[in-house]
Amino acid sequence: MSTFKSSSSDIIQAGFIPLIDCAPLVIAKEKGFAKQEGINLKLNREVSWANIRDRLNVGQFDVAHMLAGMPIAANLGIGQIKTHQIAPIALGRGGNAVTVSKPLYSALNETGRNIQDALAAGQALRKILEDRRDKGQDPLTFAMVFPFSNHNYQLCHWLAASGIDPANDLRLIVIPPPFMVQSLEAGQIDGFCVGEPWNSLAAKQKVGEVLFPTAKVWPRGPEKVLGMQRDWAETNSAPLSALLRALDLAATWSDDGKNRLELSRILARKDYLGVDSNQILAALQTGMKFSRGNGVEARQEDALWLYAQMVRWGQISPSTEAWSITCETYRPDLLSTALGEHPKNTGGINRNLITPPLSDIPFDPQDVEGYVLACQR
Repeated sequence: MSTFKSSSSDIIQAGFIPLIDCAPLVIAKEKGFAKQEGINLKLNREVSWANIRDRLNVGQFDVAHMLAGMPIAANLGIGQIKTHQIAPIALGRGGNAVTVSKPLYSALNETGRNIQDALAAGQALRKILEDRRDKGQDPLTFAMVFPFSNHNYQLCHWLAASGIDPANDLRLIVIPPPFMVQSLEAGQIDGFCVGEPWNSLAAKQKVGEVLFPTAKVWPRGPEKVLGMQRDWAETNSAPLSALLRALDLAATWSDDGKNRLELSRILARKDYLGVDSNQILAALQTGMKFSRGNGVEARQEDALWLYAQMVRWGQISPSTEAWSITCETYRPDLLSTALGEHPKNTGGINRNLITPPLSDIPFDPQDVEGYVLACQR
């Protein structure tokens, strides 16, 4: 493994959203891991996932902190121009949660159900929605961060398991992560699903109550990945390998407990998250992970679960071509090669059946259509 030798013009422009799982990118820059690999890493703070998508598409960003489903949706041409993107490394696992307004939390409690349990909380929400419908009241409004996000799919999976139709029984809208707390405080929404630190911030400011972490819905999948255009990756294979090594080191550093205080202080800076470091430190204790050693990898079976949700919720029709495109999107072999390891076979899908929490339907990544049909029965 050799360090990439850069020149003054060897700059990698990376876009990110102010969420805790931008940590590997931030730490790669701030702790010198990128520099020691010969990378001049420039970080660009963005406010919305749509901005990240658009600036990557037009080449203003070389790489980007992206929702795990975004490169897949881009390659399938769902909701945007069709592009050719890859994701060789995952940037984080865990950290999402469902948060509701104070009035809704009180109403859920008044149903008498144990709302500390995710399924019981969903059943309590169903009763509230039914009562509102019977009284001719408007449906409740929940927000998530992007149509092709784990947040959306985790939220819909929970609602469906609770007997709630996400498309008809309430309103689901998109709000950028930094605006979630303000929207809840203003009464514009009744709940949201977002990554940290925004759930913890809502609770600290007494604007809302965290209902449950979405790890109770899908505990193993990556929340964010490093995405890029495939052409850029092929043209810049040496700097990409160097960046992947830097991110791998940064992720391991971030997962080391003795670094958590420093990590929270770095992320708290105005040019990154711009929130209190103690708030970030508290959120880091909720089980967020960043490194491969803690199960954070861009696995193809995770990509296929995301594709299955796109099919399940009507964003795309299933096809052999779409399945193949999804498999080609996550490229763990590039990370293995960068680290001098034996490249992982990109066609080697893990056939171990996974039964998501709140469900008795096992997910087989080789049979997405069968899984979706079973969910719809």
